[in-house]
Amino acid sequence: MWKLNNSITTTFKTSSLIQKTILQNTSPINAFASTRRPFSQSTSIPKKLQRVRDHGYDNYMEVEKKMRKVLKFQDLILSLPSSMVSISRLDTLARRIGLKQFEAGRFILKFPHIFEIFEHPVQRILYCRLTRKALLQIDQEKEALLAQVPDAVTRLRKLVMLSNTGRLQLEHVRIARKDLGLPDDFEFSVILKYPQFFRLFDAKETRNKYIETVERDPKLAVCAIERLREKEYREKGIDAENIRFSFIVNFPPGFKIGKYYKIAVWKWQRIPYWSPYDDISGYDLRSLEAQKRMEKRAVAMIHELLSLTVEKKITLERIAHFRLVMNLPKKLKEFLLQHQGIFYISTRGNQGKLHTVFLREVYKKGELIEPNDLYLARRKLAELILLSPRKVKVDRELVSYRRNGEDDEMGSVKRDCVENAFDDFETEDSVRHVGEGKDDLRSDLLHYDDVSDYTDGDNDSEEGVDAGLR
Repeated sequence: MWKLNNSITTTFKTSSLIQKTILQNTSPINAFASTRRPFSQSTSIPKKLQRVRDHGYDNYMEVEKKMRKVLKFQDLILSLPSSMVSISRLDTLARRIGLKQFEAGRFILKFPHIFEIFEHPVQRILYCRLTRKALLQIDQEKEALLAQVPDAVTRLRKLVMLSNTGRLQLEHVRIARKDLGLPDDFEFSVILKYPQFFRLFDAKETRNKYIETVERDPKLAVCAIERLREKEYREKGIDAENIRFSFIVNFPPGFKIGKYYKIAVWKWQRIPYWSPYDDISGYDLRSLEAQKRMEKRAVAMIHELLSLTVEKKITLERIAHFRLVMNLPKKLKEFLLQHQGIFYISTRGNQGKLHTVFLREVYKKGELIEPNDLYLARRKLAELILLSPRKVKVDRELVSYRRNGEDDEMGSVKRDCVENAFDDFETEDSVRHVGEGKDDLRSDLLHYDDVSDYTDGDNDSEEGVDAGLR
């Protein structure tokens, strides 16, 4: 009996000593650090990541910045009665589109494949008009826009189905119509023309026009990422369990990927989520698991929205217009920076005022992997912009034109300077050869008088965007 009591006492003292040692060596801060550190490194993607630039997308936006200016200038010229403007009025009219004083002349000389200077056969003064190549590009884009109207109807139906209320504000769709491949008069040519798909009505509480879907089509409720997963599964034979909820991740060059970050991305890829087309109004979203699913659903929602655009890109400010109806997070920029392998945000092209979001998986070396006709037609304008001014012949007589026709010493000096400045413009690729007669000018003038108006619509307001976007 004595030995048994002694053994119990010794065991009690030993356990008390171990417990005391653990309590002394494990303070609350150390205990939190020991449990928190591996969790943050291996099971969750960091909330704030440094943005890594991808120059392929940034260069794309630098070209688009020039395209926006050229489109505004084209709109200005084609809005005039005879689709041409005199050089004397050019500077005054160009200020309407934001060009500074004396900048218009330099601007049109930068793009001689798009803008052409000629002498009016009757008035004997200089005019500016669009070249044949530029007009052909405009016609090609119009034809492509009209040809893909049935596809645009399907895209708009899917866009409305993404809304949690089954309706979208008409003004928000109008602002993003160029990205979605909708014509400028889409309210009449698309919405009212297809009453079996869309319903247009005025909301009494807000006095805004809304687009509503008449009937949800289950066949359209399939995301682009789901079709891509099926393709990857069939072609590459990837394990169905690993690819069931995964996204195509392609990190930009120079992005640092650590061991713990790889584990976090692998675990995130396996998290199940609700489809963007599913109705989640009946789910309890207060649990941690539900919040994780909603975060991944937001990624799928933005992925699907980008897939519905013509060029698989849209500005972050335009995405913010759909934030409430699509259950997207408030701080969109920070949210998208967490997933730089899926999306890329470019601040180029508009002095950092706008952020353009690209879908990385559909681009390769700055071009769409599977281009459509409307995208190709728009890129034709970019090709004309990128063509060197040295690959076009400029009529020296028109550039050095003098109104009073005097040929004094100063006039000859000025002409010599202009001729030397444009010597490099002569190459084999010419739009108009030097020395063409006045008959050609008259025939060209008659040809260009019948050009129809073209509007770009890039002046849409981006007001009303949430302040928490950045």
